[in-house]
Amino acid sequence: MKIVIAGAGEMGNHLAKMLSGSGHEITVVDKDPKLLEDVGSLADVVTVEGDSTAFRTLRRASMRKCDLFIAVNHEENDNILSATLAKQLGAKKSIARIDNNEYLEPNNKEIFIEMGIDYLFYPEKVAAQEVINLLGHTSTTEYVDFSSGRLSLVVFRLEPSSVLIGRALAGFGEEAQLPYRTVAIARSGQTIIPGPLERFMEGDVVYVISRQDAVREVMELSGQHSVEIKNMMILGGSRIGIQIATALQDDLNIKLVDYNAEKAYRLAEILERTLIINEDGRNTEAMMEEGLSNMDAFVAVTGRSETNILTAMLAKRLGVKKVIAEVENMNYINLAESIGIDTIINKKLVTASNIFRFTMNTDVQAIKCLTGSDAEVLEFIVKPNSPATKARIRDLNFPSNAIIGGIVRGDKVFIAVGGTEIKAYDRVVVFAMRGSVEKVGLYFN
Repeated sequence: MKIVIAGAGEMGNHLAKMLSGSGHEITVVDKDPKLLEDVGSLADVVTVEGDSTAFRTLRRASMRKCDLFIAVNHEENDNILSATLAKQLGAKKSIARIDNNEYLEPNNKEIFIEMGIDYLFYPEKVAAQEVINLLGHTSTTEYVDFSSGRLSLVVFRLEPSSVLIGRALAGFGEEAQLPYRTVAIARSGQTIIPGPLERFMEGDVVYVISRQDAVREVMELSGQHSVEIKNMMILGGSRIGIQIATALQDDLNIKLVDYNAEKAYRLAEILERTLIINEDGRNTEAMMEEGLSNMDAFVAVTGRSETNILTAMLAKRLGVKKVIAEVENMNYINLAESIGIDTIINKKLVTASNIFRFTMNTDVQAIKCLTGSDAEVLEFIVKPNSPATKARIRDLNFPSNAIIGGIVRGDKVFIAVGGTEIKAYDRVVVFAMRGSVEKVGLYFN
């Protein structure tokens, strides 16, 4: 697939590296030669210097041959204009990053479709929704619903009190009629698809596919207890912070801390039921005076990964039960997880999850790129006569670095085991390491 990415900033750079590693032909467009030089040194891409809203630049990027155009410039208006022009010049699909929630309203989305933009994505909105979802499942580090919640991916870290520590997976994930199944374990920076002889260890991050009726039982296995959130502190009046506060301020007692006085006054006008505090989150004494130790949850979403990590560490040390930090520097993610921060949010991975399905030849309903892991969880709709329908799962010769977790067939939900048969039009949830995603998709096409 020929993919053109407009914008060589952090988001475009990440997408170029991810997609070029999947065998696609990538062209990156940007006005800044230094940014193009950086992305060209990290990924196998063609670079085009120029304004992505100019016809001449887009023609040089070969729009007529373009299968997918992705606009991730810093300016929203540039993304909308360049995505519209790209479609008119021949791009088969055109998508754009935005930062205006109004554009996502159903009636307004139709206008953009008429303009030629196939899909709009707002990373901050999706990231905020992830945080809100996780605050409802406080014993997990990630929680993702598939097939309208009939199957869920539950991710948790094994605490010393977990009953799973020292226990082998045999007997936990291989019998028929299972309510849930372990599909992966992350340990010491490595993600593995475990075999039946694998044993759980303290500190493991465990990935479980579960039926809806078994989610509570799965959460109890972690050794952590769910906490009712009543008092929450948000550090950072960013778009993510504002959206979280807006959604939850009627139900929770929320304090939002931001160091910028002008922004704090503006936030006080927008968020009427949120207490806005003008303070530097790096000031430990000030944070303690504002009652950080009395919070049930702490969410750090400033524009600086370092600040978010340090304040999250402070919150954990003071006993805050649920701590979430936005970490945009990919090099810091494993560090942040290793020091005990409950959940990491990353806009690049949120964006990758939104975009990756447009690069697949198979009918993919959803993709979730997992934080701190080179893996994705995908939901496929099985095509008639596809390879997956020809044999039981154990006989499919399925890639070793991928595993089928669960199946939804009409009103019935199955956790997949070796003897399970897959049928046409089933919805299948698969955990796959990044290098095997394309190969996995062929089984359901």
